[in-house]
Amino acid sequence: MDHLPAWPRLLSDRIDRAVEEAARGILVQMTVEEKIGQMIQPDLVELTAEDVRAYRIGSALNGAGRWPDGNRRSGAQEWARTISGFWEAAEDAYRDRPFRIPFMWASDAVHGHNNVHGATIFPHNIGLGAARDPDLVRRIGAATAREVAATGMDWTFAPTVTTPRDLRWGRCYEGYSQDPEIVHAYAHAMVKGLQGEAGSLRAGSGVVSCVKHWVGDGGTFEGEDRGIARCSEDELRNVHSRGFFAGIEAGAQSVMVTYSGWEGSGRVETRIHGSEYLITDVLKDALGFDGIVIGDWDAHPYVEGCTPGDAGNVIRAGVDVLMVSTREKWQAVYHSAVEQVRSGAIPMSRIDDAVLRILRVKQRAGLWDKQPPAERRPEDRATALGAPEHRELARTAVRKSLVLLKHDNAALPLARTSKVLITGSAADAVRKQTGGYTVTWQGDDVGMDDFPGGFTVADAVRSVVGEDRCTVDPRLEHADPSEYDVVLVAIGEDPYAEMFGDIKPWRSIAYAELKPAYAHDLAVLRRLRESASKVVTVAFGGRPLYMTEEINLSDAFVAAWLPGPDARGITDLLFLAAQGQPAHDFQGRLSFVWPRGRHAATVDSGHEPLFPYGYGLTLQGTRDAAVGSTGPLPLDEEETTAGAPSLTASRVAIGPGADPYAFEYSATDNGPQPIASGSRTETSFISVEPIDHLGHRDAISLTFRDIRTFVYARESGGKPYDLRDFAAAGGRLSFHVRVFEAPAGPFHLTCHDDYPQQPALDIADRLRELPVGEWVPFDVSLAELAAVGVEFDHVDVPFMVYTEQPARLDIGGIQLVATPRA
Repeated sequence: MDHLPAWPRLLSDRIDRAVEEAARGILVQMTVEEKIGQMIQPDLVELTAEDVRAYRIGSALNGAGRWPDGNRRSGAQEWARTISGFWEAAEDAYRDRPFRIPFMWASDAVHGHNNVHGATIFPHNIGLGAARDPDLVRRIGAATAREVAATGMDWTFAPTVTTPRDLRWGRCYEGYSQDPEIVHAYAHAMVKGLQGEAGSLRAGSGVVSCVKHWVGDGGTFEGEDRGIARCSEDELRNVHSRGFFAGIEAGAQSVMVTYSGWEGSGRVETRIHGSEYLITDVLKDALGFDGIVIGDWDAHPYVEGCTPGDAGNVIRAGVDVLMVSTREKWQAVYHSAVEQVRSGAIPMSRIDDAVLRILRVKQRAGLWDKQPPAERRPEDRATALGAPEHRELARTAVRKSLVLLKHDNAALPLARTSKVLITGSAADAVRKQTGGYTVTWQGDDVGMDDFPGGFTVADAVRSVVGEDRCTVDPRLEHADPSEYDVVLVAIGEDPYAEMFGDIKPWRSIAYAELKPAYAHDLAVLRRLRESASKVVTVAFGGRPLYMTEEINLSDAFVAAWLPGPDARGITDLLFLAAQGQPAHDFQGRLSFVWPRGRHAATVDSGHEPLFPYGYGLTLQGTRDAAVGSTGPLPLDEEETTAGAPSLTASRVAIGPGADPYAFEYSATDNGPQPIASGSRTETSFISVEPIDHLGHRDAISLTFRDIRTFVYARESGGKPYDLRDFAAAGGRLSFHVRVFEAPAGPFHLTCHDDYPQQPALDIADRLRELPVGEWVPFDVSLAELAAVGVEFDHVDVPFMVYTEQPARLDIGGIQLVATPRA
């Protein structure tokens, strides 16, 4: 690709005089309140039809894990009926006005319509990048658009066009490739697939697309999610912006802003949401983007000068639509914005720019000419979700995305008469195949009931060789490997989405060193090398990891990425066809370098990779001499990383309200939010209120509801401590608790260095034994936490509780105390 010395002016054929005249004709008649209503986008569970009428709300979204009436199994009819209720409310809102503004619904359909039961789930982007097939991506976009439209929705927050540069970033799998050229080609193809050609949006066969996240989130320092991209503006433009250029040129009608910041070329934009330079000067003015700029979920409080109820600086920077989670917050943001417009703190010209863009996109989508969602495309209502042709396309995408990294001893393809033992942590675990953003936010609570017609690896192998020739033993506890023709070892990362998948900079990227369950997978492979004649390993996950020993212990090793719930696309390549010949061959090639070392996390660090970018074998191929022809691949020598300073104090106050610790809350479908120091916070999943405790303002009242919710103290400067000596000296977490409603199920406590991935201790039974309504002391030794697997070498979250059960209790006076209680 040609180097771009300046931000390019992107050409587009979207200008339509009739659209502009219609949009401007409505804009000049609108009140301030109506304009701000168009700029607010609440979530399904935090919005009512009456809210839409009262506030003239212009759009809404359903986050992952949000369904009509809370019904996880809601199909196309239920979704369309629910969305129609909001559509009709918006129509009612304008019945006494000389104009109308239709309602618009958005969803995160990022690898298929992945929040809706029965929809087709496609491989995540990292797998599609390995397929090297833009037309495949275009067809996936078109299939996804058909399913989205069948549920009455108008808008999807896809595609993600990030260019990941650090494998520690937990969102690597959302990127197609480390190579901006692939990202550029795929962004164009996916936008065309989702939106269709000219007229498709108006006809209802396409849906509004959104390229995200502007800009640089794949280049954050040390792979920190929501961190800072430290790079020159030239790199920001030529590496991290290429997907946006292609998506906008293909007609993308919206761009979502990143949580992240940027530091480089003499500029420090701590949060892009507050960067007038990158949003207005570059995206809107220099590039000429004329669609909607939308903020990410509750991103505004992270911008300096903003609060959960005040997004003024984000609006001034150029964000047009504000995605706000709770009812309390979006109403506060609405009223604050109206007041700031009336006072002149937010220029009316900025509001008019935002609303004109919203009206323009709604006009281009043909919403004024469309029926209510429940009445659109009735022919697709019962047939589009999971349509056979869409599922076959997904199976094809899986086949094209698999990368064969090793193939020795003619291990593949396998005969259909083989006696097969299937083992490993991913042997029968669909969630390892589907990854995050699947049904729910993190995708860690899904099962086969969520995927009608799905196949785990075990299911897929049984469908080929038959039940009688297939044994499934995930932990290798029962079967004798020597009794089988082949042992298929399915391993891989547990699912995660944003924040939950980051690997901290002091940790290794070695698969077996990330979790005990992963270490067990390596132990299984070591056992098999001594007792099995043929070992084929299939590895799932959202990024390349250091897995050299796992590869050495396998005759064949396949990187399967996150293929989705149908593993038959994998067995299509592993087994001969019914006729006795290979029906398909491997064609995937690495879209990221594969790391040689356990700390070689960055793709441009200068480390020699184990497998280079673009590497991938076929069944006839041999290993490249450059990566170690026939012998075992070289194992990484043990490397050390700088340790955190030891905690020398004998007592440390955690709070709430004690520096330097900041208290936050988050939930399964909601990212971290600060706990306000002087006011009550009310959400659909938790209520939090600072209260007095024994004469001090160092306690919080917590009401948990039936959504998994975390409350924790984080070291606000990001400075971890080594608590191993502290723990060895009898250190403990000490606090006071007052229980009003004890949790009916598990209630977890932890203290660790890897929020939120470390293990935790269930203290529910102890809480249930406490007197109701009385402050009592509560101690947990760090040794007890260590016994459940908590590590203390880099602790930056010294206190966390979480539950998914209703509970009401107060906690205060939290401390780390070095000596055991007498």
